[in-house]
Amino acid sequence: MASTRTLNERLSEHRLEHKVLCAFQDDIHQLVRLVTAGLLFEKEKERFFTESVAPVMEKLLAYLRHTYGAEHPRVANLSPTALVWEMQAIEHLVRSDIEAALNNDPATDDALEVIICYPGFKATRYHRLAHIFYRHSIPLLPRLISELAHQETGIDIHPGAQIGANFFIDHGTGVVIGETAIIGKNVTLYQGVTLGAKRFYRDDKGIVVKGNARHPVIGDGVTIYAGATILGRITIGDGSSIGGNVWLTESVPPKSRVTQQRYLSSYFTDGDGI
Repeated sequence: MASTRTLNERLSEHRLEHKVLCAFQDDIHQLVRLVTAGLLFEKEKERFFTESVAPVMEKLLAYLRHTYGAEHPRVANLSPTALVWEMQAIEHLVRSDIEAALNNDPATDDALEVIICYPGFKATRYHRLAHIFYRHSIPLLPRLISELAHQETGIDIHPGAQIGANFFIDHGTGVVIGETAIIGKNVTLYQGVTLGAKRFYRDDKGIVVKGNARHPVIGDGVTIYAGATILGRITIGDGSSIGGNVWLTESVPPKSRVTQQRYLSSYFTDGDGI
């Protein structure tokens, strides 16, 4: 049922002063840097996460309680310790994303270059963290994480998207991945790919119905080339390749090869035409 509250009423429920917002954003970047360092470079991981990552997580939760109120049902009982344990559990995913870049991009054989320089890996590691918070229905934080990555990389991944291991986004600018998208293992996307919704459903008051599965399901081992647009709750079968600039709104079976129609030229005389 649509809310009857005005925008001012909704805004008055929260407190997010400019100083708090800036601190919130700075500490999110710090969290991602620390988690990356902890997962990839620290030998005493548990100690590092306890001493370095957990305090930053505490600060982020404090910002949320300040903004939404300490008794907010989605904020009140959050455990920073449990969340930090979940962050450690994504190590295999983060490492697999680095390996995916090394295995699929002929332009590098340097893992450190991938970690520091590749926008696709940056957007993906931000997403891995944002998805943890999204699964717990934590307000604001997951979307703020994904938007900070979007601003810095041009890659827009909704924190609700489910993404398997060995995920690689090459170049990346303009990639859009919607909330209910499901991406399997060993998937590669190039710049400008959209995994979007074909339509939105509205209630009898004209308000968009939220939460429906409306984005594509991408199977294992799929490659989607630059500029392709895939819309709706359709399935791209395992091992398929979707060519550049393809517009696709229907499911395709495993090992499909989908490309644009070849260019056709014709000569017109007198009144002939298309």
